[in-house]
Amino acid sequence: LAVTYASRPATDQRTYGYYRLEILAAVVNAMLLLAVAAYILIQAWHRWSNPPEVEGGLMLVFAGVGLIANIAGLLLLKSGSKQSLNVKGAYLEVLADTLGSVGVIVAALLVSATGSAVWDTVIALAIAVFVLVRAVMLGREVLAVLGQHAPAGIEPTEMLAALESVDGVFGVHDLHVWTLTSGMDVATAHLVTEAGDPEQVLAAARTVLHDQFAIAHATLHVETTR
Repeated sequence: LAVTYASRPATDQRTYGYYRLEILAAVVNAMLLLAVAAYILIQAWHRWSNPPEVEGGLMLVFAGVGLIANIAGLLLLKSGSKQSLNVKGAYLEVLADTLGSVGVIVAALLVSATGSAVWDTVIALAIAVFVLVRAVMLGREVLAVLGQHAPAGIEPTEMLAALESVDGVFGVHDLHVWTLTSGMDVATAHLVTEAGDPEQVLAAARTVLHDQFAIAHATLHVETTR
């Protein structure tokens, strides 16, 4: 739903369109992953002190069916997870489910072989830690976008130096660069130049931002010194 709505065109009231819905959905995904990890940890703690009866055969059947479905989901989401934080969140959820299915299969085999239900708890703890780490990593990426931090891989000081090296530019100030949504980095800056052709300076500066930093959306303002 977030991807569908995010593709809607901009309006007079929503000049940026609905791009940020994708990031908000990624926030929800990160929170769900954290909740899942917390729930598994709590259940594992209870089971550690009070081990339940575990039917290894039934576990194996359900885990096998789940594994097939989750592998199909991973194949569908893998390519999109590299381009969208929202899809990455969904991919991590399915990845956690896939790992859970594999873990349950391993636990079922160990329970059947040893007769001890403790393996169910041990595997659950391992899955919870795996999910927790990836939820935190996703959450950090999402918060960086919402906090309008400089995009990963872009160093603002390098961008400043690149703009200052443009012919006719004698100074740059009020430089800001951030991620609007996955795959869309934007920047603003004031370029100080002598009286001349501002269009030529603007064109050269936009080319620098596009070619060196992959920024296609830039708002640049030219200030003349005289």
